[in-house]
Amino acid sequence: MPRWESRAEDRLREAALELFLEHGYDNVTVTEITERAGLTRRSFSRYFTDKRDVLFAGSEQLPVVLARSVRNADDTLSSFGALLTALVEVAGGLAGQAPLAAQRRAVVRASPELQERGRTKFAAVTDAVADALRDRGTAASEATLLAEVGVAIFRTAFERWTDQPDPIGLPARIREAVAELAAGLGAADFATRPRP
Repeated sequence: MPRWESRAEDRLREAALELFLEHGYDNVTVTEITERAGLTRRSFSRYFTDKRDVLFAGSEQLPVVLARSVRNADDTLSSFGALLTALVEVAGGLAGQAPLAAQRRAVVRASPELQERGRTKFAAVTDAVADALRDRGTAASEATLLAEVGVAIFRTAFERWTDQPDPIGLPARIREAVAELAAGLGAADFATRPRP
């Protein structure tokens, strides 16, 4: 086999997704993935550490990119405004990935192991965003709260976008989730104290 195979990483990812969807994540081996892709195990190891990595490769960039966008947001924006601007900006870079993301989500939903890995990845996003907000001067507890809310907005919008791909796009789904949250909070009566 040649040292460099055309589109090897994409072929491995496509083969893995096909097999995961056909047989379930737990029932697929790396050898089966490489055979389906027409590549070697060595090629697989060049791009992925294990079969989970096929689904999550590249996700380590989300905390970095989102935190950078928060830090670079206009200084005149509030902390939450900077976060929302960053979410929409980063979401714009994911255009066209809805079908692939929907397939990955279907595989992850069917596996408790993968669900846990997904939660760990989003915890890293939350930590990175909270750090970026603190760098902007946001108090530590507020930064953590806003980061958790921002990640919840992103996840909600992402799930809607992958479940029902349409021309509206992920940035619009984020705005939609924010509007729903704002409407829900607007309906709450924070002046009335809860009874003990």
